[in-house]
Amino acid sequence: MDVKILGSGCANCNNLEKATREAVDALGLEATFDHVTEPGEIASWGVMKTPALVIDDEVVLSGRVPTAETVKALLRDRG
Repeated sequence: MDVKILGSGCANCNNLEKATREAVDALGLEATFDHVTEPGEIASWGVMKTPALVIDDEVVLSGRVPTAETVKALLRDRG
């Protein structure tokens, strides 16, 4: 699984990454993580509000920080 966190590196972006890592670990999944901070690259994903979560090249969430439970649900829906 390829996971990207889109955002400037602010506290919300870091919290999204933390929640996503917790969810991946809790589900026993393997994932690579990348934190995309370049505004042009973020915009190329069609994201207007950060932070955003991209899983396997699909934006699944943007503009808020979910709980680890919410991320787990997103991950389960993909499997």
